[in-house]
Amino acid sequence: MTNITPTPRSTPCPWPGQHADYIAYHDNEWGVPEYDARALFEKLMLDGFQAGLSWLTILRKRDNFRAAFDGFAPQKIARYDKADIERLMKNDGIIRHRGKIESTITGARAWLAIMEKKGGFTEFCWQHVNGTPIQNQWRTMAEVPSETPMSRQLSKALKQAGFKFCGPVIVYAFAQAVGMVNDHLIHCPRHFACANAC
Repeated sequence: MTNITPTPRSTPCPWPGQHADYIAYHDNEWGVPEYDARALFEKLMLDGFQAGLSWLTILRKRDNFRAAFDGFAPQKIARYDKADIERLMKNDGIIRHRGKIESTITGARAWLAIMEKKGGFTEFCWQHVNGTPIQNQWRTMAEVPSETPMSRQLSKALKQAGFKFCGPVIVYAFAQAVGMVNDHLIHCPRHFACANAC
């Protein structure tokens, strides 16, 4: 565990603004290292649905997504057929984008194939940061990148495995969210909390 103490002048990251849902997500989830393979799959799929939209839109529909997609259980989603796709296309509680819905099904099948290998999906993702969160030291949002060599490498690996809607920018957002990189600004109390959660 990394033992880091916050600076006296701690101020939260500015990006949640005044949105209560965003603030709760920032304060409780974003940047916390996640190692559960199913949870990683869920987050990657939701980030894929975010493409072209705001994360706040997805966050507010997350419970609807979970209900519609059987709790993002890949074993169930991998068996979805045309009837399931049509069912989801009629669900106004989620993002009704056929390509993204179909990519969630192919993603579930890719996830199952990866899970048969040593280390499973957790190692598949985390090996790109050598199993340890990258502790960035950004002071302003302008310094935070939208993609990195790591996200480009992981994006390529995911695409080769059969995933879609996983370009380098989406993958970097995924890596930030699941704590593969700690991109809370250095003066944000959550920077230190996430660093100490490693």
